[in-house]
Amino acid sequence: MSNSNENNVIFRAAPGGKLSGRIRVPGDKSISHRSIMLGSLAEGVTDISGFLEGEDNIATLDAFRAMGVRIEGPDAGRVTVHGVGMHGLKAPAKPLYLGNSGTSMRLLSGLMAGQKFDVEMSGDASLSKRPMKRVTDPLRLMGAVVDTSGTGTPPLKVKGGQPLKGIDYMMPMASAQVKSCLLLAGLYAAGKTCVTEPAPTRDHTERMLTGFGYAVERRGNTVCVQGGGRLKATRIDVPADISSATFFMVGAAIAAGSDIVLEHVGINPTRIGVINILRLMGAELELLNEREAGGEPVADIRVRAGKLKGIRIPEDQVPLAIDEFPALFIAAACAEGETVLTGAEELRVKESDRIQVMADGLVALGVDARPTPDGMVIHGGRIGSGQVDSHGDHRIAMSFAMAALVASGAITITDCANVNTSFPGFVDLANKAGLGLTVDPA
Repeated sequence: MSNSNENNVIFRAAPGGKLSGRIRVPGDKSISHRSIMLGSLAEGVTDISGFLEGEDNIATLDAFRAMGVRIEGPDAGRVTVHGVGMHGLKAPAKPLYLGNSGTSMRLLSGLMAGQKFDVEMSGDASLSKRPMKRVTDPLRLMGAVVDTSGTGTPPLKVKGGQPLKGIDYMMPMASAQVKSCLLLAGLYAAGKTCVTEPAPTRDHTERMLTGFGYAVERRGNTVCVQGGGRLKATRIDVPADISSATFFMVGAAIAAGSDIVLEHVGINPTRIGVINILRLMGAELELLNEREAGGEPVADIRVRAGKLKGIRIPEDQVPLAIDEFPALFIAAACAEGETVLTGAEELRVKESDRIQVMADGLVALGVDARPTPDGMVIHGGRIGSGQVDSHGDHRIAMSFAMAALVASGAITITDCANVNTSFPGFVDLANKAGLGLTVDPA
């Protein structure tokens, strides 16, 4: 549980300014999680650089340490994982506490289903409200024994020693976490596990399995793994997180005179919705120096201020930008005309109800924003000043910090302690780039 005074971290964002220079935001959260998980189960030593030292990723790292894996670091983004092989994990002495990290819990539930020992996983107040039936239902079809609270939320208890069998699973909704959970369970299942998704989602798990020498079969929207293989240690240079880069992309797009380059950003095709959407809105955005790092495409992203226009956001881009919408709502508030988002009901079950919380914050700043069951309608205009409650949601806090670049007065943002979950050092980097951000500590 985060204690109450910890939540009193307050951001005060001074109005005005522009973003400039070259910066590298922290490493990709999704890839950092998976590098620890697969490195731990591999044979040999995996060297990781660019690891995101945020609380969520540290929760994953601590969980594998608790299961007997020797891990050195993190030290300035460098981590060395001494893999124990597919069957080398040991029972932890107590329940695994995963803090605020839904990714850790959902992916680990798949891996834990294949172990010989029982394990219990718990989280903080926010994680304890997040839905887990979407992973526990299909895991049970594979033969796993998993218990949740009565409402299908954490804590999760996974019983060890259950023989798993491969299944063909049609996912009812697009979710990279569910897909990854089932593929990881599939490594331990008899036969082949295939997952078919209704729309493309992040494919970091598939790419990284391949990087660790595990065969992955893809055809169309279906991905399959055969159980019983092995992982071989490798080197991973984690790309900068496009979700973290998004705040600066939006800030530069809206603030007159801005010109910024974001270095070594992951541009995985399943994650570039934000680039596509900003371009549709008329943002001046170019990809430079495109290359590959550890199976993942990366580039430097240059963004200059431009005149944004409201758009109807294409629904096929929604799963490719699901974490970026808090920041994109700020862009929409600064665009000329109306922006309409539909097909994004998933936003209501993130770290907060991101549709309602963002709409409340925008309205508090004088923006015409109307929440809908599966999205929002925003009429662009002026952003005023005022106080916004981030509800402990890191992405909301950082989005409203960027809004101050074009606000008529200061913006105060409450409940910002969780910014460290995804973006340690955000305040310093933002100020270096041109924001005027101060912090009232708890």
